[in-house]
Amino acid sequence: MPQIVAETEINADIEICFDLARDIGFYAQSLKNKSEIPVDGKTSGLVEKGDSITWEVNYLGLLQHLTLEVSELKKPKLFVDERTDGSFKSYRHDHIFKEHDGTTIMVDILHFTSKYGIVGKILDSLILKRHIKRILITRNEILKQKAEELSKQ
Repeated sequence: MPQIVAETEINADIEICFDLARDIGFYAQSLKNKSEIPVDGKTSGLVEKGDSITWEVNYLGLLQHLTLEVSELKKPKLFVDERTDGSFKSYRHDHIFKEHDGTTIMVDILHFTSKYGIVGKILDSLILKRHIKRILITRNEILKQKAEELSKQ
Protein backbone atom coordinates (compact mmCIF):
# COMPACT_ATOMS: atom_id res chain seq x y z
CA MET A 1 0.00 0.00 0.00
CA PRO A 2 1.61 3.29 -1.07
CA GLN A 3 2.06 5.95 1.58
CA ILE A 4 2.61 9.64 0.98
CA VAL A 5 3.86 11.89 3.76
CA ALA A 6 4.05 15.64 3.32
CA GLU A 7 5.05 18.10 6.04
CA THR A 8 4.46 21.83 5.70
CA GLU A 9 5.60 24.52 8.14
CA ILE A 10 3.19 27.46 8.23
CA ASN A 11 3.67 30.82 9.98
CA ALA A 12 0.05 31.01 11.06
CA ASP A 13 -2.24 30.06 13.92
CA ILE A 14 -3.16 26.37 14.11
CA GLU A 15 -6.91 27.15 13.98
CA ILE A 16 -6.54 29.06 10.71
CA CYS A 17 -4.59 26.18 9.16
CA PHE A 18 -7.01 23.55 10.45
CA ASP A 19 -10.07 25.38 9.14
CA LEU A 20 -8.53 26.04 5.72
CA ALA A 21 -7.57 22.36 5.38
CA ARG A 22 -11.14 21.24 6.02
CA ASP A 23 -12.81 23.94 3.91
CA ILE A 24 -14.23 22.17 0.86
CA GLY A 25 -14.51 25.34 -1.22
CA PHE A 26 -10.93 26.39 -0.49
CA TYR A 27 -9.67 22.89 -1.28
CA ALA A 28 -11.47 22.77 -4.63
CA GLN A 29 -10.30 26.29 -5.58
CA SER A 30 -6.70 25.62 -4.55
CA LEU A 31 -6.18 23.06 -7.29
CA LYS A 32 -5.04 24.98 -10.35
CA ASN A 33 -6.12 22.37 -12.87
CA LYS A 34 -9.37 21.55 -11.06
CA SER A 35 -8.49 17.85 -10.96
CA GLU A 36 -10.80 17.36 -7.95
CA ILE A 37 -14.26 18.90 -7.54
CA PRO A 38 -16.98 18.11 -4.97
CA VAL A 39 -20.11 16.78 -6.67
CA ASP A 40 -22.26 15.17 -3.96
CA GLY A 41 -22.78 15.11 -0.20
CA LYS A 42 -21.30 18.09 1.60
CA THR A 43 -19.98 20.27 -1.21
CA SER A 44 -19.19 23.49 0.66
CA GLY A 45 -18.18 24.75 4.09
CA LEU A 46 -16.07 23.13 6.78
CA VAL A 47 -16.18 19.34 7.08
CA GLU A 48 -17.18 17.84 10.40
CA LYS A 49 -17.05 14.29 11.70
CA GLY A 50 -19.49 12.09 9.79
CA ASP A 51 -19.66 14.32 6.72
CA SER A 52 -19.52 12.54 3.38
CA ILE A 53 -18.18 14.14 0.20
CA THR A 54 -18.08 12.67 -3.28
CA TRP A 55 -15.25 14.07 -5.35
CA GLU A 56 -14.98 13.87 -9.10
CA VAL A 57 -11.27 13.33 -9.67
CA ASN A 58 -9.25 13.34 -12.83
CA TYR A 59 -6.03 11.47 -12.24
CA LEU A 60 -3.88 11.05 -15.31
CA GLY A 61 -6.80 11.64 -17.66
CA LEU A 62 -9.05 9.07 -15.96
CA LEU A 63 -12.30 10.56 -14.63
CA GLN A 64 -13.39 8.82 -11.43
CA HIS A 65 -15.57 9.35 -8.37
CA LEU A 66 -14.29 8.98 -4.83
CA THR A 67 -16.59 9.20 -1.80
CA LEU A 68 -14.86 10.06 1.46
CA GLU A 69 -16.22 10.24 4.98
CA VAL A 70 -14.68 12.24 7.80
CA SER A 71 -14.14 9.42 10.29
CA GLU A 72 -12.24 11.35 12.98
CA LEU A 73 -12.07 15.02 13.92
CA LYS A 74 -10.30 16.54 16.92
CA LYS A 75 -10.18 20.33 16.62
CA PRO A 76 -7.64 21.75 15.86
CA LYS A 77 -5.22 18.81 15.82
CA LEU A 78 -6.56 16.11 13.50
CA PHE A 79 -9.09 15.05 10.96
CA VAL A 80 -9.19 11.88 8.92
CA ASP A 81 -11.06 11.14 5.74
CA GLU A 82 -11.54 7.59 4.46
CA ARG A 83 -12.91 6.02 1.31
CA THR A 84 -16.44 4.65 1.46
CA ASP A 85 -16.95 4.24 -2.29
CA GLY A 86 -15.07 4.79 -5.51
CA SER A 87 -12.20 3.74 -7.69
CA PHE A 88 -9.71 3.12 -4.90
CA LYS A 89 -9.73 -0.17 -3.02
CA SER A 90 -8.64 1.74 0.08
CA TYR A 91 -7.88 5.37 0.87
CA ARG A 92 -7.12 7.07 4.19
CA HIS A 93 -5.84 10.61 4.62
CA ASP A 94 -4.73 11.77 8.07
CA HIS A 95 -4.47 15.58 8.38
CA ILE A 96 -2.36 16.30 11.48
CA PHE A 97 -1.63 19.76 12.93
CA LYS A 98 1.02 20.55 15.56
CA GLU A 99 2.13 23.80 17.14
CA HIS A 100 5.88 24.41 17.27
CA ASP A 101 7.66 27.64 18.25
CA GLY A 102 4.85 29.90 17.06
CA THR A 103 4.29 28.05 13.80
CA THR A 104 1.95 25.29 12.69
CA ILE A 105 3.32 22.05 11.32
CA MET A 106 0.80 20.43 8.99
CA VAL A 107 1.47 16.76 8.31
CA ASP A 108 -0.45 14.80 5.69
CA ILE A 109 -0.24 11.02 5.76
CA LEU A 110 -2.05 9.40 2.88
CA HIS A 111 -2.42 5.65 2.31
CA PHE A 112 -4.15 4.33 -0.78
CA THR A 113 -4.53 1.21 -2.86
CA SER A 114 -6.02 1.07 -6.32
CA LYS A 115 -8.36 -1.62 -7.45
CA TYR A 116 -7.40 -3.74 -10.45
CA GLY A 117 -5.01 -6.24 -8.80
CA ILE A 118 -1.42 -6.35 -9.98
CA VAL A 119 -2.02 -3.69 -12.64
CA GLY A 120 -3.29 -1.36 -9.90
CA LYS A 121 -0.23 -2.06 -7.74
CA ILE A 122 2.08 -1.21 -10.61
CA LEU A 123 0.10 1.95 -11.39
CA ASP A 124 0.16 2.94 -7.70
CA SER A 125 3.90 2.64 -7.25
CA LEU A 126 5.14 3.86 -10.63
CA ILE A 127 2.73 6.66 -11.51
CA LEU A 128 -0.17 7.44 -9.18
CA LYS A 129 1.85 7.96 -5.99
CA ARG A 130 4.00 10.65 -7.63
CA HIS A 131 0.96 12.31 -9.25
CA ILE A 132 -1.07 12.46 -6.02
CA LYS A 133 1.95 13.71 -4.04
CA ARG A 134 2.44 16.54 -6.54
CA ILE A 135 -1.22 17.58 -6.14
CA LEU A 136 -0.93 17.41 -2.34
CA ILE A 137 2.25 19.50 -2.20
CA THR A 138 0.78 22.11 -4.56
CA ARG A 139 -2.37 22.33 -2.45
CA ASN A 140 -0.33 22.63 0.77
CA GLU A 141 1.74 25.50 -0.65
CA ILE A 142 -1.45 27.36 -1.57
CA LEU A 143 -2.88 26.68 1.91
CA LYS A 144 0.36 27.96 3.48
CA GLN A 145 0.19 31.19 1.46
CA LYS A 146 -3.47 31.78 2.35
CA ALA A 147 -3.01 30.96 6.06
CA GLU A 148 0.00 33.27 6.37
CA GLU A 149 -1.91 36.03 4.58
CA LEU A 150 -4.90 35.62 6.93
CA SER A 151 -2.68 35.60 10.00
CA LYS A 152 -1.28 39.03 9.07
CA GLN A 153 -4.73 40.63 8.99
